[in-house]
Amino acid sequence: MRIISSLHKKRKVMISATHIHAMVIHFPVALILAGFLSELISFFSKKEFFSKAAFYLLILGALGAVVAYISGNAAGSGIEEGPLKNPLELHEQAATITLWLAIITAFFRAGMLYFKESRKWARITGLVLFLALSGAVARTGYLGGQLVYNHGAGVQLALPDFGETSGEE
Repeated sequence: MRIISSLHKKRKVMISATHIHAMVIHFPVALILAGFLSELISFFSKKEFFSKAAFYLLILGALGAVVAYISGNAAGSGIEEGPLKNPLELHEQAATITLWLAIITAFFRAGMLYFKESRKWARITGLVLFLALSGAVARTGYLGGQLVYNHGAGVQLALPDFGETSGEE
């Protein structure tokens, strides 16, 4: 038990941009995908509840995407060369597309609500935009997962110092 407590004393806990990005990124992913599912249900069931839920989930997801984008830029800053350069650039490009699709889709849906537009062409356009956004979210998430799980981006291996021994056990 003494060894474990001494390890905790030596390890400094710092929250970096990488940690913040990892903490916030899951919210817009979940909100946008749940919003798309609500939009899909609304499209086929014509229930107003699902349409409103889709709109609010989209707005919150788009706002979360802005935060995730900013934190991701901070997390990836300083990596201009090396083995992470290309995978990081792919992830950044996908994130930029996702961010713009989130903003465009949110403004389109807000415009539909403001102008009380409910014609079939507008609903189909909104659904297609939401589908494209969901695909972009999935691709960006996949590329981000590749950065972490295949390339070890942002991962710090903290092993105990096995050479250090304690007099008490």
